[in-house]
Amino acid sequence: MFRLTAVATLLLASFASQAGPFTIKTTSTIADNADTLILLVGPEQLNTNPQLAAISQQENFTAKHAKTLTWLSPAAPYAQFKRVVLMGTGEPEKLSAYQASLLGAAAARSLKDSAASNIQLDASMIDPAIGQAEFLAQFSHGVDLSSYTFDRYLSDKKTAPERNLFLLSSNKKATDERLVQLNALSEGVALARDLINEPASGIYPETFVQQALALRKLGAKVTVMDEKALEKAGMGAILAVGRGSARPPRLLLVHWEGSKQQPVAVVGKGITFDTGGYNLKTQADSIFRMTSDMAGAAAVLGTMHTLVKQQAPVNVIGVMALAENMISDRAYLPGDIVRAGNGKTIEIINTDAEGRLVLADALWHVETQYKPRAIVDIATLTGSKVTAVGNYYAGLFSNDETLVTQLTQAGEKVHERVWRLPLSDDMLPELKSMKADLRNTGRSTGASTAALFLNQFVNDTPFAHLDIAGNALSDSSKGLHTEGGTGFGVRLLTEWVLTTQ
Repeated sequence: MFRLTAVATLLLASFASQAGPFTIKTTSTIADNADTLILLVGPEQLNTNPQLAAISQQENFTAKHAKTLTWLSPAAPYAQFKRVVLMGTGEPEKLSAYQASLLGAAAARSLKDSAASNIQLDASMIDPAIGQAEFLAQFSHGVDLSSYTFDRYLSDKKTAPERNLFLLSSNKKATDERLVQLNALSEGVALARDLINEPASGIYPETFVQQALALRKLGAKVTVMDEKALEKAGMGAILAVGRGSARPPRLLLVHWEGSKQQPVAVVGKGITFDTGGYNLKTQADSIFRMTSDMAGAAAVLGTMHTLVKQQAPVNVIGVMALAENMISDRAYLPGDIVRAGNGKTIEIINTDAEGRLVLADALWHVETQYKPRAIVDIATLTGSKVTAVGNYYAGLFSNDETLVTQLTQAGEKVHERVWRLPLSDDMLPELKSMKADLRNTGRSTGASTAALFLNQFVNDTPFAHLDIAGNALSDSSKGLHTEGGTGFGVRLLTEWVLTTQ
């Protein structure tokens, strides 16, 4: 990954991402040793510069967003460089933070196989609406995210050449300050991706917990509830899900008290592997992807890493409900009745509807113990959500209009978009059980009844549920994502927490 050199990663050595080939620095003048220039231009800049206009017309380059044209052995005033890469911005005055990050991603990919070693970025010809410092920082953020690699298990790792990327800035101090903040966010996304990309033999409840302990060094309070603590608290739902595994469940809580305001809570589903239990997943491609069933918890830990690393002035609690859903002589069975922490009994209709069970206890615990002013959970919860909106949006379920507005706006800003789906008490009859207070599945509306089930474990606190099934993995490198775990939710939740204080 691309890193700002002054900032060190907090990832434990056993799961740390490999640092990428680029060191990012800001400069107030063109670097003397730069061999490559990335020159950002919009259509107007091409039209007003005869030299660039002539080259662009010859190569049919129109400065569309993220399109590039490489000019080898350039003439004056660019003769000091071996190459100039013209990168289109579209209309600069319409550039958003997300579009700036996409430019960085496109630049990183265009340079991947280049011989360039010292690259100078020059955005002085454009005047982005978001301001130069924010633009440069977001550009670097895109460079960082699109350069992520997970090669821990490769025996023949390719060593990338060391490179420098210089950002030409008229306000070096402001740019550097924003870079530090966004570098923390890049680290949070990378941490989430690492956790998702790890096989189940590498990440299970105990090893997931280990990834959070480093946050204590920066002032976060990290609490781990093991099976004895869960039993004492009466959290029978998470215990039931984890009972079939030799690796017992954990409830992990990270509290960053960067302000004295009433806290907000983010809660993540952390099924480190999901066999489906005795309702076994029978499709090979489906069960193969179940190492990502803890993507919600990964997003929460990535968010907490970001906020703690930023020393953000927020009061936030991250809760991760961790368990393996396995088959054994101890595993819970269809037809079992379990008692959740809030005292409600649940009839197990389907052991593959386990995520809502671990979340039920986590939601109840954080509300009763911390009294947050809002709770948002995030989970790879239902296939029906994918049927509804694919991986284009996360499903948003909430009856609190303020939360709906906040999360929708946060998602649009960072392009981790959400789409509101129904959450209605009219569906409660679907969760009615003859033997217990609730069934753990509905009869028809899978995504909505799953959300409604979770809603039964939150009392008066404003609550929203984010279903990120389909968003957790990418089958190719595109945009800010690389193939594999996406870390979806880290940027969305971070933006939401920062803007709700």
